Amino acid sequence: MKITAQLSLWISLAFAILCIAYGLVGFNSIDADATATLRDDAHGYAMFWLFLGGIGLVCAGGSWWLLRTGADASDE
Repeated sequence: MKITAQLSLWISLAFAILCIAYGLVGFNSIDADATATLRDDAHGYAMFWLFLGGIGLVCAGGSWWLLRTGADASDE
Protein backbone atom coordinates (compact mmCIF):
# COMPACT_ATOMS: atom_id res chain seq x y z
CA MET A 1 0.00 0.00 0.00
CA LYS A 2 1.37 3.39 -0.98
CA ILE A 3 0.80 6.48 1.10
CA THR A 4 0.69 9.64 -0.96
CA ALA A 5 2.38 12.84 0.15
CA GLN A 6 -1.00 14.49 0.64
CA LEU A 7 -2.26 11.66 2.87
CA SER A 8 1.01 11.72 4.78
CA LEU A 9 0.59 15.48 5.32
CA TRP A 10 -2.87 15.10 6.84
CA ILE A 11 -2.00 12.07 8.96
CA SER A 12 1.13 13.77 10.30
CA LEU A 13 -0.78 16.95 11.03
CA ALA A 14 -3.51 15.04 12.90
CA PHE A 15 -0.85 13.14 14.86
CA ALA A 16 0.92 16.39 15.75
CA ILE A 17 -2.29 18.06 16.92
CA LEU A 18 -3.23 15.10 19.09
CA CYS A 19 0.24 14.82 20.64
CA ILE A 20 0.53 18.54 21.34
CA ALA A 21 -2.95 18.64 22.85
CA TYR A 22 -2.14 15.65 25.06
CA GLY A 23 1.10 17.29 26.17
CA LEU A 24 -0.67 20.53 27.05
CA VAL A 25 -3.31 18.62 29.01
CA GLY A 26 -0.46 16.92 30.83
CA PHE A 27 1.01 20.29 31.81
CA ASN A 28 -2.37 21.59 32.96
CA SER A 29 -3.03 18.54 35.12
CA ILE A 30 0.20 18.70 37.14
CA ASP A 31 -0.80 18.91 40.79
CA ALA A 32 0.95 21.73 42.63
CA ASP A 33 0.64 19.83 45.93
CA ALA A 34 2.47 16.77 44.58
CA THR A 35 6.00 15.92 45.60
CA ALA A 36 8.89 17.28 43.58
CA THR A 37 9.58 13.85 42.11
CA LEU A 38 6.00 13.43 40.88
CA ARG A 39 5.98 16.94 39.40
CA ASP A 40 9.26 16.29 37.59
CA ASP A 41 7.96 12.98 36.23
CA ALA A 42 4.72 14.60 35.02
CA HIS A 43 6.71 17.42 33.43
CA GLY A 44 8.94 14.94 31.59
CA TYR A 45 5.91 12.96 30.42
CA ALA A 46 4.25 16.09 29.04
CA MET A 47 7.48 17.20 27.37
CA PHE A 48 7.74 13.80 25.69
CA TRP A 49 4.31 14.28 24.11
CA LEU A 50 5.24 17.77 22.97
CA PHE A 51 8.40 16.31 21.44
CA LEU A 52 6.31 13.75 19.54
CA GLY A 53 4.07 16.58 18.35
CA GLY A 54 7.16 18.37 17.06
CA ILE A 55 8.18 15.25 15.16
CA GLY A 56 4.70 15.14 13.63
CA LEU A 57 5.03 18.78 12.57
CA VAL A 58 8.41 18.08 10.96
CA CYS A 59 6.92 15.13 9.05
CA ALA A 60 3.96 17.27 7.95
CA GLY A 61 6.36 19.99 6.83
CA GLY A 62 8.37 17.47 4.84
CA SER A 63 5.24 16.18 3.16
CA TRP A 64 4.14 19.73 2.37
CA TRP A 65 7.57 20.44 0.89
CA LEU A 66 7.33 17.28 -1.26
CA LEU A 67 3.92 18.35 -2.50
CA ARG A 68 5.23 21.78 -3.47
CA THR A 69 8.47 20.68 -5.14
CA GLY A 70 7.57 17.14 -6.24
CA ALA A 71 4.74 18.20 -8.53
CA ASP A 72 7.21 19.84 -10.92
CA ALA A 73 9.43 16.75 -11.08
CA SER A 74 6.54 14.37 -11.83
CA ASP A 75 5.75 16.23 -15.10
CA GLU A 76 9.06 15.11 -16.66
